[in-house]
Amino acid sequence: MKIISYNVNGIRSAMSKGLVNWMQRESADVYCFQETKASPEQVDLMLFDLIGYKTWWFSAEKKGYSGVAIISRKQPDHIEYGFNHPEYDKEGRIIRADFGDLSVISVYIPSGSSGEERQAYKMKWLTFFENYIGQLKKSRPNLIIGGDYNICREAIDIHDPVGNKNSSGFLPEERAWFAQFIEQQGMVDSFRELHKEPHRYSWWTFRAAARSRNKGWRIDYNLLSGLLPAKLEDADIYQSVMHSDHCPVMVKLKL
Repeated sequence: MKIISYNVNGIRSAMSKGLVNWMQRESADVYCFQETKASPEQVDLMLFDLIGYKTWWFSAEKKGYSGVAIISRKQPDHIEYGFNHPEYDKEGRIIRADFGDLSVISVYIPSGSSGEERQAYKMKWLTFFENYIGQLKKSRPNLIIGGDYNICREAIDIHDPVGNKNSSGFLPEERAWFAQFIEQQGMVDSFRELHKEPHRYSWWTFRAAARSRNKGWRIDYNLLSGLLPAKLEDADIYQSVMHSDHCPVMVKLKL
């Protein structure tokens, strides 16, 4: 089973840059998209049908903002939209698809880069998210949580750890949250499990030719729990794929 997580930074924009043709060539079983910035009626869903995929969307109340989707060849047994919590669900940040005893989650964790208020919201959101996952694992232990986490785990995951030590996305409290989330929830970072090399990033600012210079951050992940880490076959970051300021991150499991 091949799963790809991708912050598309506006699915309509990404589709205009060849996203659907790329999906057909890549032929993943499931795509987890974040920051779709659209509701289903604003997108030509027939294009996904034509290449053999069905789509499920959870959009933000605010137009052109946030939003997540799962696109799959196989029909899930169940789709869960949001957290069932009005305060957090209005921003459209999580959707889950269940396939047998396996659950695939597409999550878009808030950014705190716009100021102190959003940073405080992000930290509050992270606590809620961890509690939610802890409860979910009691009934659905085998999780793939793909998404844009808006946090670099470690110094190896950012091009300038010293210069960014006070930047949202690399703050000590964010990294501490990520470390204890992985430990307490029994998660495995699929990419880092197989790749120890530096300079592998999944997001680059549009400024200062950052992408061509590979001045990036690794903030997109596929985390695995339960029995899934033992089934890990491959993981990669597709840095050459350019429909967005992010790039896709892939995980492949032997199931």
